[in-house]
Amino acid sequence: MTKKELRAAMRRRNLGMDAAERAEASRRIFGRAGRLEAFGAARTVGVFCSLPDEPDTAETLARWSAVKRIVVPRVEGDVMRFCEYDPQTLRPGAFGIAEPGPEACDPSEIDLVIVPGTAFTAAGARCGRGRGYYDKYLSRPDVHAVKVGVCFAHQLVGELPAEPHDVAMDYIITD
Repeated sequence: MTKKELRAAMRRRNLGMDAAERAEASRRIFGRAGRLEAFGAARTVGVFCSLPDEPDTAETLARWSAVKRIVVPRVEGDVMRFCEYDPQTLRPGAFGIAEPGPEACDPSEIDLVIVPGTAFTAAGARCGRGRGYYDKYLSRPDVHAVKVGVCFAHQLVGELPAEPHDVAMDYIITD
């Protein structure tokens, strides 16, 4: 299966989940992420604003922002930056994803980043949406964050076609 076919198949499966199933799976995923030792030690955590076919981050953003400094991605052209999370500044941005205001966070300040994907392997390989925003960001020399890939259980696959620019995750968490 090509990456394009895999992305389409996973999107269909994810969108086929009913709202209650997705909400419960998302709670389990982020509950597990919140129990990681690396999360406990982190001062600044990067979290994505979810699309309808991803684990829902709305509840997690609200809960975690009460105890951690949370930063969320903002896409500007071909570049993704993480900016301060403030629900009051979120606006639809690139690809219809909620994005924060322009107050950028220095990449070296992020201790842990929660990374979405269309599929992952248990060994940490990730297939994203195909534009390379996370791979470019996470491969920067000033990024030292622990990388946590999150997905629904059916998105965990045996193997993925790997490319030299693909950045592996330190942890994979499913429901």
